[in-house]
Amino acid sequence: MLDTIEEELRQMGYEARHTAIEQGYDIHAEVEKHLWADLIILQSPVYWFGMPWIYKKYVDEVFTAGMMQGQFITGDGRTRDDPSQQYGSGGLLHGKKYMLSLTWNAPTEAFGDPGQALFEGKTVDDVFVANTANYKFCGMEILPAFSSHDVMKQADVEGDLARLRRHLAAIASTAQ
Repeated sequence: MLDTIEEELRQMGYEARHTAIEQGYDIHAEVEKHLWADLIILQSPVYWFGMPWIYKKYVDEVFTAGMMQGQFITGDGRTRDDPSQQYGSGGLLHGKKYMLSLTWNAPTEAFGDPGQALFEGKTVDDVFVANTANYKFCGMEILPAFSSHDVMKQADVEGDLARLRRHLAAIASTAQ
């Protein structure tokens, strides 16, 4: 997935950089990458309905550094002088976009159907709101997620890669 994302972005004329967080990272370099990027794509497997633990550690460290340096947010948006301002409106990363690219064991049918027992009609974007809220809080636009489903029991790697290419092309066409 990562190789396809980078290949597609480069073919569209974008520069791509990535971090394999499980191999280690420099917190301040990651803050700079967030400031540099127009689009951030998180490619991850879904473990127990969320991100791997190391991603939470990454977010805690990188977003805290970005906040403390005054580069990601200036506060939560509210002030004592004007408490009517909305919570979550103090982000400084406006004009940037964030997208999830996920691999799931869950089948496609588990989402968006109120008759399904686990997610009860929630979409992938609904299920991952706790993840995307970090980026939205900092001012980024949240793009629709891409998901590969049923990867353990009925993987369709070629089909998923073709869908990923179309998803990226659609996102690129709206950016122009």
